[in-house]
Amino acid sequence: MLRAVVSFIVVVVFAALFGGAYWVFVAQAKPAGGGFGMPPGFATPVEVAEVSVEPSKRTVFAVGTLESSQSVIVRSEVAGRVASLNLPEGQPVKAGQVLVTLDASMEKAQLQQSRAAIELARANFKRADELMKRGTGTARTLDEARAQLKADEATVALMEAQLKKLTIVAPFDGVLGLKHVSEGDYLGPGADIINLEMIDPLRVEFRVPEIFLAAVAVGNKVALGIDAFPGREFLGEVYAIDPLVDKAGRAIVMRARIPNPTRELKPGLFARVTLELTANPSALFVPEEALVPIGETRFVFKVIDKEIDGKATKVVAFVPVKTGMRGKGRVEIVEGLVPKDIVVTAGVLKIYEGAAVMPLPPAPPPPTKAAPKPAEPAKG
Repeated sequence: MLRAVVSFIVVVVFAALFGGAYWVFVAQAKPAGGGFGMPPGFATPVEVAEVSVEPSKRTVFAVGTLESSQSVIVRSEVAGRVASLNLPEGQPVKAGQVLVTLDASMEKAQLQQSRAAIELARANFKRADELMKRGTGTARTLDEARAQLKADEATVALMEAQLKKLTIVAPFDGVLGLKHVSEGDYLGPGADIINLEMIDPLRVEFRVPEIFLAAVAVGNKVALGIDAFPGREFLGEVYAIDPLVDKAGRAIVMRARIPNPTRELKPGLFARVTLELTANPSALFVPEEALVPIGETRFVFKVIDKEIDGKATKVVAFVPVKTGMRGKGRVEIVEGLVPKDIVVTAGVLKIYEGAAVMPLPPAPPPPTKAAPKPAEPAKG
């Protein structure tokens, strides 16, 4: 029983001491106009910064692979033996430039034969037509002559088309890959000859989550980071969005066009894509040091003018804010501040709601050390 009474007395004593200490802290540590532990009328020095107006970009990150704008495997439509090649591997070619010529000796002979036959058919048709006009010919003879002429004309057109297919040309401007044939090879229909790639511009295909559907649009800007070119950024623009959302990944499939005038970028390279969704030309930013997090809410100490004892005094107000994009030590403020507001960036632990402050500009960055001068050569 005695032990219980002693324990109770100890608890009461500790509770009294804790309550007294708390009263002293609350009553004495926040004198009017001063910081914690400061006398009345004292203005706490704090570093401040002005809310700045800067453009804000909302971005989303994705990955993709560079692809040729157009890509084709050049193939032969007909069988034949390679007579000549004009395949500068890895070099640019123009649309219509002759790449491969197949042996056409037999086709040329057949074309000459067909052209000779058409001359005879024209003569027969002309003769039958004259006889018909004089009344000495028959309509059947004229019809047969006309049909033969048309048949021979079709044969000539067919031979000319076959002869044209023996010359293989580049279908568009591009860069040739590596060839798979040599002069003298016999090619069957559909045989691979060489690949042709249009790499200026390139395209990149990537996916973004479906939650960004309302924000994506043709014309959105993209910036590409390529591991093969560290530290560099390649810019482009979205030109197509698949109307069908990918059900497997719940993603929007997009394609962007990337200018490549120097042809240094190659199809197949891995790309880290930064997609710019929206841009606000007049967003508000503060240094990230100004934010005071409490739970999931962010606050700042805003400096305001207030009259205390008939004297204009600068005090701070504890203001909740809504943040947006972050980057490079700056935080976008969506709600809670307006342009030209002044916020505390250093000294927030020494102030509280309504504390008087002495605004100071941000501390200048430390001076950079000058490079040592090279030693002068000794004079002989």
